[in-house]
Amino acid sequence: MDPDAASPIAVALHGGSGTILRDRLTPEKERAYRTALEEAREAAWRLLAEGACALDAVEAGARCLEDCPLFNAGRGSVLTAEGKHELDAAIMEGERHRAGAVAGLSTVRNPVSLARKVMECSPFVFLAGAGAEAFAAQQGADLVDPGWFTTAERLEQLAKARERRCAVIDHDDHESEKTGTIGVVALDSRGNLAAATSTGGLTNKEYGRIGDSPLIGAGTYADNATCAVSCTGYGEEFIRAVVAHDISARMRYRGESLSAATEHVMHVSLAEIDGRGGLVAVDASGFVSLPFNTTGMYRAWRDSSGSEGVAIFQE
Repeated sequence: MDPDAASPIAVALHGGSGTILRDRLTPEKERAYRTALEEAREAAWRLLAEGACALDAVEAGARCLEDCPLFNAGRGSVLTAEGKHELDAAIMEGERHRAGAVAGLSTVRNPVSLARKVMECSPFVFLAGAGAEAFAAQQGADLVDPGWFTTAERLEQLAKARERRCAVIDHDDHESEKTGTIGVVALDSRGNLAAATSTGGLTNKEYGRIGDSPLIGAGTYADNATCAVSCTGYGEEFIRAVVAHDISARMRYRGESLSAATEHVMHVSLAEIDGRGGLVAVDASGFVSLPFNTTGMYRAWRDSSGSEGVAIFQE
């Protein structure tokens, strides 16, 4: 199938936004991030080019990033105050607005795939903690020992956060070279949109805190009539602003373009509550938007018009 001769297709993804500075990344680290982002993008793009659905594409791209220890999702996730992992994820498709989400996982290798199982194999949208783990076992999900997610860098990051007695958003820790939440959005050749987001949360977090990533309408949303969105940043502000759904609503009710809606929400609505972060979005025509209000966002995109790229800083 030649994507240029058919209906438009597109994919965009992020690996976190925040205080990402050039002088904090060695050339080797920067190449590693760019390679990982490109590989995830191409995994999703190949499926779209072969005629696969947007859901398959966003899941494939997200799984690549979850399995890469460079990002705060899946392997390489940050540690809680108790020295444990609590992984969250969500996935949504825009045709029938089906969605699935999970939170507080500690043994599921790919939380985004379990979120899809919740969507397709249960009557529910959101499962958390022990219940989500039990559902994972019932569904035959790929389970791993919790230690599989841990890296030496994350242990060091937790120790520093404990010294400072604070919870740290991964990509705003000036002493960390790691980045945060991952997400993928896609448009397939049948005009269907999908979005997926996955995260390990905050370093040294307490009380079972859950951010915006698994919350439908806050960090993740898809509607064929408007757009698909995946967010990254300070989750509390993205929840308060209901960022992902607000972008869709501005397009649906105000008739705004994807660019206008994402720019307003990122630089006006979030700014009013001191929210910082970024997002990736794609609309029904295959137009991609990747705004952020921080110094950088790990991101990649490709569409059937020929536009493609991988970027980190304000470029």
